[in-house]
Amino acid sequence: MSKFGLVGKSLGHSFSKQYFEEKFQKEGLNHTFENFELSEIEEVNLVFSIPDLKGLSVTIPYKEQIIPFLDSLSEEAKAIGAVNCVQISGEGEKTGYNTDAFGFHQMIKPFLTNEHERALILGTGGASKAVAYVLKRIGLDVLWVSRNPKEEKEFAYTDINEHMLRACKIIVNCTPVGTFPNVNDCVPFPFEYLTEKHLCVDLIYNPEETRFLKESRLHNATILNGFSMLKEQANKAWEIWNS
Repeated sequence: MSKFGLVGKSLGHSFSKQYFEEKFQKEGLNHTFENFELSEIEEVNLVFSIPDLKGLSVTIPYKEQIIPFLDSLSEEAKAIGAVNCVQISGEGEKTGYNTDAFGFHQMIKPFLTNEHERALILGTGGASKAVAYVLKRIGLDVLWVSRNPKEEKEFAYTDINEHMLRACKIIVNCTPVGTFPNVNDCVPFPFEYLTEKHLCVDLIYNPEETRFLKESRLHNATILNGFSMLKEQANKAWEIWNS
């Protein structure tokens, strides 16, 4: 029996366990998938010591913090600076990958138009790094919004104005703000400057329409949640674990 799992801090409403358990049952696979809630990333060493563990998914807030605990990274994970998938070899070697980038690219490419030259990414965590990597490779200029801007091209939420949103036609919320059960929460965003030319993406999938997406839709933007990205990245992780 091979074992797989998800590492994160709060996993009560996570997608992965149900998705993989249904997959194993449907395909007649004698595997297990467990959630590993860690209060600190150092606890991941206990998870790695579990016999027959073949792969892990990694979620908030450990996509960057897990890197020092791995033996190697794929070139893409190295370039992104975040890991959401760990492959564990028969010898116990732990290799980090980033399947968020693959999932996001698969999700967004049908929606891209020639209006999309610049993107505004809300949040600066591990998921935002994968999103920025994809958008830059497509050829878009990327700006970030953070509660505590530190780097060049990082802005505070109070900096978002009509001029910025006229230039940035893709907005991607990479923060967890608005995730179930806190469905009434929303990042501070000037929705009144959105138009029908904007594509607003929220990586959250529960609820299906976050307050951020609802407000964006009410201001005529095209909206997209993170569910298809989640499925795409999970299938890619499965491919990696079995390679």
